[in-house]
Amino acid sequence: MEISGLDITLRRIQQIEQTFSALSNTAMPKTDNDFQKILDTAAKTETPNYNNPLTEKIFSSSYNNTPKTSQNEEIDSLIDTYAAKNNMDSAFIKAVIKQESGFQPEATSHCGAMGLMQLMPATASSMGVRDAFDPEQNIMGGTKYLKGLLDRFDGNKELALAAYNAGPGAVQRYGGIPPYNETQNYVRSVLAHYNAYKGGAE
Repeated sequence: MEISGLDITLRRIQQIEQTFSALSNTAMPKTDNDFQKILDTAAKTETPNYNNPLTEKIFSSSYNNTPKTSQNEEIDSLIDTYAAKNNMDSAFIKAVIKQESGFQPEATSHCGAMGLMQLMPATASSMGVRDAFDPEQNIMGGTKYLKGLLDRFDGNKELALAAYNAGPGAVQRYGGIPPYNETQNYVRSVLAHYNAYKGGAE
C-alpha cells in the first residue's frame, strides 16, 4: 500500500515526539561517560533516512541569498565565546552554521531541526537547550555537541561533520563518511566554507 506524504510526515513527527519525550528528563552530562551515552543515544535515534525527502532542509529564504558572513556582531561574538569554551576553531563553527541555516536563527527543516545549527529536539534537550531558536542557546548546544563528535572521532573534522549530518551511528556503521550524497556534499561544502573563513575569503 502506498504511503502518502502526510502519513510519512505524521510518522516522523511521532518519532520526534517519542525521542524528545524519552530524553526530556535526561540530566546534563557530568562526565565524559555521560556525554558518550548521549552521543550513543543520538546515534540510535537521530540517524536520518536519506530516502525520505522530508529530511531535506528548507529555510525561510533562498540559501543563495544568504550573506557570506553572519553580518551580525552578536552571533559572531557568541560563536567566539563558545568556540573558546570548547577549545574549538570559531571558523569551523561558523562554517557549520553557514551550511546548516545560512545564519538564520529561525530556520527550520522538514524533519524538525531548529535554529542556527539545526539541532534536532532530542539533541537540543540533551545539550541543555530549552529554546532552540535562541541564538545563544543554539550555538551553546550545537558547539558542545560538535565538540563531542570531534572528540569521539579523534579530531577528524570530516568524520565529525558526517556524524553531525547523518548521525554518529551511520559513520560507525560505514567506517567513515556514509555513502549518502547529501552527507558527502555536506562535508565538502562545510570544509570549503571553513577554508574560506580561515583564509579570510568569506
